Amino acid sequence: MSTETNPQRANQTSDLDIEILRVDYTHEPHRQSLIRLLSEYADDPAIGSPGLSKRAQQRVATELAQRPNAVSLFAMINHPDQRTEAIGLANCFEVFSTFAAAPVLNVHDVMVSAPHRGKGVGSLLMKAITELANERNCCKITLEVYRGNKPARSLYSKTGFAGTEIDTELGETLFLSKRLIDHE
Repeated sequence: MSTETNPQRANQTSDLDIEILRVDYTHEPHRQSLIRLLSEYADDPAIGSPGLSKRAQQRVATELAQRPNAVSLFAMINHPDQRTEAIGLANCFEVFSTFAAAPVLNVHDVMVSAPHRGKGVGSLLMKAITELANERNCCKITLEVYRGNKPARSLYSKTGFAGTEIDTELGETLFLSKRLIDHE
């Protein structure tokens, strides 16, 4: 499996040289970058998470590798000294729409490392997610976001995402969850 998915270069609001790569869950440097970025994301107050547990850190890459519907993307910065560094991450899962009889790509996590926010990296990740969904013939892309997470909501709006209200009498779609077991 190639780890590259339509490399994209960005010179948007900065001189960053960014490439979008598919994460190889079995490649140790990718595994470490995945854990580092997920840990940073889980510690972000905008997420409201208690952080990434040790158990999750130990298992996440292996568990993702075992799920054929999982796909993750890195935003990699190419430094002038030839080093590359993962500075953004998107974790997605293909599910299925019974109404459309077609796949749906659900975006579970999108994050950009704090020092690189506001430089167009999130937009590149969202563009790559859209290209991935098109490659898989998905009928739509879904995600959830906290109402108060204004930077994320702005990114999603700029990249074509909108609420799902169809009938104002029914109101907005709610995202609900039910915790089954504690994975600490």
